[in-house]
Amino acid sequence: MELIKTQFGFSSTAAEVAAGIDLSGRRAVVTGAASGLGIETARALAGTGAEVTLAVRDLEAGERVAKDIRVTTGNTALHVLPLDLTDPASVAEFAAAWDGPLHLLVNNAGVMASPETYTPRGWELQFATNHLGHFALAIGLHDALAADGSARIVSVSSSGHQLSPVIFDDVNFAFRAYDPWLAYGQSKTANVLFAVEATRRWAADGITANALMPGAIFTNLQRHTDGRGSGSTPSELMKTPEQGAATSVLLATSPQLEGVGGRYFVDCNETPTIDRRGEVPRLHGVARYALDPANAVRLWDLSERLVAA
Repeated sequence: MELIKTQFGFSSTAAEVAAGIDLSGRRAVVTGAASGLGIETARALAGTGAEVTLAVRDLEAGERVAKDIRVTTGNTALHVLPLDLTDPASVAEFAAAWDGPLHLLVNNAGVMASPETYTPRGWELQFATNHLGHFALAIGLHDALAADGSARIVSVSSSGHQLSPVIFDDVNFAFRAYDPWLAYGQSKTANVLFAVEATRRWAADGITANALMPGAIFTNLQRHTDGRGSGSTPSELMKTPEQGAATSVLLATSPQLEGVGGRYFVDCNETPTIDRRGEVPRLHGVARYALDPANAVRLWDLSERLVAA
């Protein structure tokens, strides 16, 4: 299968990717849109004329962002709604309150390398936030996405997925010693596997999903790492938030991605599948286990059981 290549790359910004795209009459949800990449993703989508809902934990911060986006884009169709991905009731309420079709779901919110923490249901925090909350949200919004006939889901993953596959027998570190980076890697692998299986299950409904690595960007995501992320990325590979949001916006808007799903992108281009770290340039490549269809089915089944429990 030939890799998808575009005219955009490392330095492209979200605004550049969205230039000339008209999404008037289309509706988008961006999770975690009150900070970091979520702001610039929402801004670029609003710039195309889309109606954008900012799904956030902090409503005051969300309203400030929405006000700023209205001013910078001239688009007044910005909404702010509460969403806590670690709270199943919050996710269910968001989905139940949604009315009408949904054309774009950008699963952007996340947490990185957090201290060992568990939700009231006993879920490890990073797996709960980065994967299970977004999984439940997509399930809850399925009918709204299917109503469009050509809806897209964007799953924000990371090159951190190369740190760990999903450990199906111990996703919540009940037996393994907790490691914040292994937990992060597992959750980011889950983001890719979700895109693979969502596309397989829902393509007949016109729904496709793709995953991406946004790049290394200093945002609130690094709050548990003294603002340094892994601390190992050289300065020449760092991006601005505007550049970091570019690949998400590409997957949400590009005509090249019409009907395409189950793939993984870096720097606005599909990246090769690898069997070992170091086979491709730093931050590139997608581990074979993250695209494995059997793993994707197994994760979906596990996620359904956990969310329903």
